[in-house]
Amino acid sequence: MIHPLILVLVFVVCTVLGYFIIRNVPSLLHTPLMSGMNALSGVTIVGAISATGLALLAGGGWLSQVAGMLAIILAAINVFGGFGVTHRMLMMFNKKKKV
Repeated sequence: MIHPLILVLVFVVCTVLGYFIIRNVPSLLHTPLMSGMNALSGVTIVGAISATGLALLAGGGWLSQVAGMLAIILAAINVFGGFGVTHRMLMMFNKKKKV
């Protein structure tokens, strides 16, 4: 079984590493990068579903079920909201048709 302290350490390291990577991205690349990350965020949903399923199989309590469901919901909101924002940004660059 993985020790919870190791999981917290991985989370902290990934958060700091992600911050430093995104901080160095030029503003011109933010829209394409955000669009790609929204597609990649679908992997977060798969991971949340897998982690929740493993917690249920391992006999986790109701707290692990609630945390897993919350992770799935938040990941889904992130994906759909991100695609919505990207769509709105791309619509700003559409040329209006003259009638």
